[in-house]
Amino acid sequence: MTDTSDPTAARARRLTTGLTLIAVVVLVADQLSKWAAESWLSTSEPTRWFLGELLGWRLIYNPGAALSIGTSFTWVLTIIAVGVVVTIVRLSRRLVSTGWAVALGLLLGGALGNLGDRFFRDPGFARGHVVDFINYADFFVGNVADIAIVVAAGLIGILSFRGAPLSADPSEPADSATPEDPADSADADFAEGESADPKAPLATPEEDRA
Repeated sequence: MTDTSDPTAARARRLTTGLTLIAVVVLVADQLSKWAAESWLSTSEPTRWFLGELLGWRLIYNPGAALSIGTSFTWVLTIIAVGVVVTIVRLSRRLVSTGWAVALGLLLGGALGNLGDRFFRDPGFARGHVVDFINYADFFVGNVADIAIVVAAGLIGILSFRGAPLSADPSEPADSATPEDPADSADADFAEGESADPKAPLATPEEDRA
């Protein structure tokens, strides 16, 4: 029977809920922004710059990872993304750090956003091309999911450098001891004194005055 009063388990549940909400927000924002980009932009048009030539809108369909790496191994990237998602789900059950919950929520949302493209877009299942539309000075083109993944990577680096614990150690027993109430201790001592010699005669008032 699970002890619902365990503060560590309760905190893990709260952090898991927060992680899930962050992942859902990232996933929805990513998919909505991709839908808007496909509705507004065309792959045949040049970049629409809006911050000099540092940031602009440009629609492409990327078969690889960031910087178009691994364009010939889309299925490998899909397997890696699935592995990341499974790992995060497993770790989320024992989270003890708010920072890690935020980082993993961002990473999970970003991974799911791009994984959805891999699964359901052309040219086929697990080989789909990812919708990218944010042009960074013609250096590379990304999307909202990529932003979440990069921020998550930065947070993970900071948390790892600071030595922040990721999850509770399942092999470490929880400390279930509670502080002893002084009143209970006094009552126990009194009861022990009464039961020390049950055959001893009770003192009379004259003996007490003596």
